[in-house]
Amino acid sequence: MSATIIDGKAFAATIRDKVAGHVARLSEEHGITPGLAVVLVGEDPASQVYVRSKGKQTVEAGMSSYEHKLEEDTSEADLLALIDRLNNDPSVHGILVQLPLPRHIDEDLVINSIDPVKDVDGFHISNVGLLGTGQKSMVPCTPLGCLMMLRAHLGNLSGLDAVVIGRSNIVGKPMAQLLLGDSCTVTIAHSRTRDIADVVRRADIVVAAVGRPEMVPGDWIKPGATVIDVGINRIERDGRNVLVGDVDFASAGKVAGAITPVPGGVGPMTIACLLANTVTACCRVNGLAEPEGLTA
Repeated sequence: MSATIIDGKAFAATIRDKVAGHVARLSEEHGITPGLAVVLVGEDPASQVYVRSKGKQTVEAGMSSYEHKLEEDTSEADLLALIDRLNNDPSVHGILVQLPLPRHIDEDLVINSIDPVKDVDGFHISNVGLLGTGQKSMVPCTPLGCLMMLRAHLGNLSGLDAVVIGRSNIVGKPMAQLLLGDSCTVTIAHSRTRDIADVVRRADIVVAAVGRPEMVPGDWIKPGATVIDVGINRIERDGRNVLVGDVDFASAGKVAGAITPVPGGVGPMTIACLLANTVTACCRVNGLAEPEGLTA
């Protein structure tokens, strides 16, 4: 038996097409263009690549892209002042501050200074609370992408046993909330979990988000389970740098019913869902119907 490969690249392209269609309708019917502002502080190379990609895809979808690149030594006060201006700018519907921030800046303070309705990353404490209580919120992009792929592959998730490996605020915790919202039975496993292999073996759905290369071997996977690998780890293999996930793809792919590859799985979905969140935020603030299939 070998697993079906869930092609995140192709799926992300369908999400971007839906976004572009909705953006075109907003423009034609209401004269509104969704706008996304991305703030980058400092020169982190990975962040620069990511921000460039976000800007390009925002424009390709027909939206307005506003990029704010600040020096590494920008003061916390100056960053908060910029966010305040963006909060009050009606042409900006989504605000994203690229993490990590330089050490002298308090990340929590910055995240919680973003207007929750413009918080397209879904990290603001208000959005975390709304998600946790099953109310309408902005949902973090990576877990939203995982949920979309699971729904597309499995249909109804109700009653399925799901294990999320990892308890981060960015992926693990919101992923568990989303799966609960779709009526899964959810376990969060982490570094202190006893007999983690046995816990994972129960799962119909495994979402691995720990940031440890190939931590999950095939013999942890229940035959036929759906495996979503959020990890992106750069390791050296046979003298060259390669990207691998948190799941050992070779062994897990022989047991699972379906699996996301790394690269080309969850990664492309994250930016697609950022664009989807920006359109959703634009529709909400203007009292318009939310786009079908782009929300949790």
